[in-house]
Amino acid sequence: MNLDSALQTFLIESRELLQDMEAALLRIEHEAADSETINAIFRAAHTIKGSSGLFGLDDIVAFTHVVESVLDRVRGNELQLDSDLAGLFLNSCDQISALVDQVAAGNDSTDPALLRTSDTLIAQLNVYLGVAAAPAAAAAAAPQQATRAAGPAAATDHWHLSLRFGQDVLRNGMDPLSFVRYLKTMGDINAIHTLDALPEDAAQMDPESCYLGFEIAFRSDADKAAIEGVFEFVRDEARIAVLAPRSPIADYLELIRALPEDDTRLEQILVQCGTLTEQELSAASQPAPAVEADTAMAQATPEKQQQARDNKARQQTFIRVDAEKLDKLINLIGELVIAGAGAGNIAQRSGLVEMLEATSNIGQLIEEVRDSALALRMVQIGDTFNRFQRVVRDVSKELGKDIGLVIGGADTELDKTVVEKIGDPLMHLVRNSMDHGIETADVRLARGKPAQGTIGLNAYHDSGSIVIEVSDDGGGLNRDKILNKAIEKGIVGANQSLSDQDVYKLIFAPGFSTADQITNLSGRGVGMDVVKKNIEALRGTISIDSEFGAGTVMSIRLPLTLAIIDGFLVGVQQSSFVIPLELVVECLELESADRLANDQRNYINLRGEVLPYIRLRDLFEIKGEAPERENIVVVQYAGAKAGVVVDRLEGEFQTVIKPLGRIFSHIRGIGGSTILGSGEVALILDVAGLIEQVVSQEPQPVQLTGG
Repeated sequence: MNLDSALQTFLIESRELLQDMEAALLRIEHEAADSETINAIFRAAHTIKGSSGLFGLDDIVAFTHVVESVLDRVRGNELQLDSDLAGLFLNSCDQISALVDQVAAGNDSTDPALLRTSDTLIAQLNVYLGVAAAPAAAAAAAPQQATRAAGPAAATDHWHLSLRFGQDVLRNGMDPLSFVRYLKTMGDINAIHTLDALPEDAAQMDPESCYLGFEIAFRSDADKAAIEGVFEFVRDEARIAVLAPRSPIADYLELIRALPEDDTRLEQILVQCGTLTEQELSAASQPAPAVEADTAMAQATPEKQQQARDNKARQQTFIRVDAEKLDKLINLIGELVIAGAGAGNIAQRSGLVEMLEATSNIGQLIEEVRDSALALRMVQIGDTFNRFQRVVRDVSKELGKDIGLVIGGADTELDKTVVEKIGDPLMHLVRNSMDHGIETADVRLARGKPAQGTIGLNAYHDSGSIVIEVSDDGGGLNRDKILNKAIEKGIVGANQSLSDQDVYKLIFAPGFSTADQITNLSGRGVGMDVVKKNIEALRGTISIDSEFGAGTVMSIRLPLTLAIIDGFLVGVQQSSFVIPLELVVECLELESADRLANDQRNYINLRGEVLPYIRLRDLFEIKGEAPERENIVVVQYAGAKAGVVVDRLEGEFQTVIKPLGRIFSHIRGIGGSTILGSGEVALILDVAGLIEQVVSQEPQPVQLTGG
């Protein structure tokens, strides 16, 4: 059993369960609590508690047990799950998460400050429990069990547990003794007898197989569901029987006959445990009428367990993969793409038809493998969006505003690496929109708006990129206030003419802020410049669309993946460049008339539409005379079109993106590099930056007509 691997699985699953708990509790705050949601919250807490017990994480077990007890009362309709209790559960989720983080950090002992927080929350939770809550549950369970079957009841006042673990338990990462240790956190073990099913010939024993069984006398105030829940993880791989205090003697006899060991030996064990007396055994000479039917059910249990295991295996449609292994796979496929391109070049030079056909087939297979591997890294952005439910809830309370979150495009997929790195920029934008954008309820009502403000998170695909929008229906950006502040700080000149978009982009300048006072959220002039840098580090852009008094939309445009893309290879002199294929609209020949007019203007008439363009030869100061025939590659990004003038069009090319070194990060128009099949380096064009540069060169747009 690999404890480190099992612990990592516990940490991952616990965090996922805590996210599910938080999402369900946030829904309950706005919607009526249904039994299914409450049961899901209870199961999540119960699973975390059970898993923690397996690893001896007593601090998590003790705290989660109290949370689970309150949830159990909610589940039993003894408590009403109102907003106050939901808030307490949310704080409890945060505390469990902090305790789990302590385990992840490898700390041998829990931080005393965390333990004090646990004690504070436990005191608040105990208010909802009352002193007699737990004993009452156990007292109610006993008579219910006693009435299940006819016949005299045993005089014992403790639970009796009969456990027979399957041979594969150890192979599946479970330790039978850990379940016994966890039982001790719920009560006292009065007696325990160990049984084994070892083969008579020691040579036939498998050291990886489990042959253990236990008969346990257990005293606890827990109910039957809680005790059975201890063994939830091995339910399909073990024979587990739990008999309540004062159960009918016939139930104990039924249990003895259903177990594989000798009946006489088992009777002696139950007497030694104090579960039955000699007199009770001798008095119960005849089994109860229901025993035959129940025995048949017991005999059928192994078949049902095997059927359940088969069903579970069929339903298991996914596995966990280490992210580092996935990254290594992508890197290897990238090298395979480069090697495949090199083989294709050799085939072209050889002129052998068979080699050309073979390399063509290999290229198609490499492309399919590439797409399949990249699909493995694609995840839905909905999980990232849902985490902001809690952010909006807490920040709105802190600001004293009524704000709701609306999520759209949650099923939109993008690269896992992008998802991980976009969280912080989104956090800044959402908090900034809530602080600066959304007005207070009285101001909104005075402006004819609903009292509750709305923050929107939306994602969709566009032109081979993903667009993430953070919107609000607040007061919008005040253009004059931003411009005056920028002039005051010397960011722009007083006589400088700026468009609305240029003014809005000033909020991303380092140290820029229009906040009238400093708060916990904003006002210190930090954050927005970091947002822009982080987005640009992902080869993305951010734009702002705002209407004063109506709201603001901030649009982040990102590439779908950071690893491998389809490119369009072009050339100027001896230099090669790659344009992302999904951004290419069409290719045209630059006519001689347009070439002659190049000194006066940098745009052409494209079927009645003005198309500004830029020459890569001029942009990168490539020496040499331009050929007689030049070409324009028309590209489109974020709704804007531009042309890129090149010497040669060399066709589609699978591109493995290699980041540029820090020394080249200041170069405009370059988004990375790649290695061609010939071993030469080609630069990947930053189409967004090129379009911005091209459009800025045409201050007076002209509408052309004619062909």
